[in-house]
Amino acid sequence: MKIGKFLLAAVLMFSGIAASAQETEQVEFNRHWFIQLQGGANYTLGEAAFSKLISPAAQLSVGYQFTPVWAVRLGASGWQSKGGFDTDDTYKWNYVTPALDVKFNLLNALCGWDYQRRFGLNLIAGVGANIGWSNDDNAVAYGNTYVYPGTRKEMSEYWEGTKILPVGRFGLDVDYRVSKRVSLNLECLAHILSDKYNSKAKHSSKNADWYFNALLGVKIALSDPETIIPIPAPVVVEEPAPAPQPAATPKPQPVVEKAPEIRSEIFYSIRETVIPESQKAELNRLIAFLKQNPNTKVEVTGYADAGTGNPRINMFYSQGRADNVAKALVEAGISADRITVDYKGDTVQPFSENDKNRVTISIAK
Repeated sequence: MKIGKFLLAAVLMFSGIAASAQETEQVEFNRHWFIQLQGGANYTLGEAAFSKLISPAAQLSVGYQFTPVWAVRLGASGWQSKGGFDTDDTYKWNYVTPALDVKFNLLNALCGWDYQRRFGLNLIAGVGANIGWSNDDNAVAYGNTYVYPGTRKEMSEYWEGTKILPVGRFGLDVDYRVSKRVSLNLECLAHILSDKYNSKAKHSSKNADWYFNALLGVKIALSDPETIIPIPAPVVVEEPAPAPQPAATPKPQPVVEKAPEIRSEIFYSIRETVIPESQKAELNRLIAFLKQNPNTKVEVTGYADAGTGNPRINMFYSQGRADNVAKALVEAGISADRITVDYKGDTVQPFSENDKNRVTISIAK
């Protein structure tokens, strides 16, 4: 359990989820188009040595980010693939793969969108078509008669002209934002195709063929990915001191019985919305009062401190605190029509001490 909490804290710190101490901006996500240009290496799975099956690769894509988590892109990757058997000889051919991909931003899904975060981690899945040509090297090296050592199986199935195969692919990429619109990215993709792509076919198994791309490049947003709206810092409003009044001769007043009233304050730790165990006694005091005075109603208001977080996150925390107190009252038997719920975020600070403003204040009368 402690290890899980440590890893979560590390992810939040690494991805920049913690905002600055005093937020003065409200930020909204914008849908936007982007382009990606990448270059790197291709490795085609085969029996030859690993280093002999590496060749150049490139990719150009156009995409649309329609939520902080989901994006789609259409692009083309390719250049060269290599094949070979268990000999020192290899052969090469050219290919291009137009594909449609879906991208899922894992950090935004787990930690929430934060415009200050510099790192992004995306899962990628897509489909496309692999178009291959210039396979003459294979014919020169093996023709159609390569026999696997120790067997009589002809393993080479040379194709010529242009060959088109369906392809599925999946992988991930890591983004690092260097400016508002520009980020560097490292992408790794695995591609799966039908057998014979690399001019080989194991007749007994019909194994699928694989090739892998490792690409480094740049992504450019074609419009602003977010809108920043300056907002004034929250102001602590204090009641003005009453002006002195001249002494007056008191007049006899009829005795009026004052209606019962109670104020309950439940305090929280940072980023906490669940009622702490240490505050359950205060909650029970409020419940007991409401049961003893069935004609009273209660107003529950949630707050967040202005010293941490940002206005959007703080509004979320204050709402959660107020909702949890109201839920606890209903579960204790207090009718919902006696309860009014409100939340202020960090726009109102009822206490001068910052940490005490992580609070739910309930007034019953």
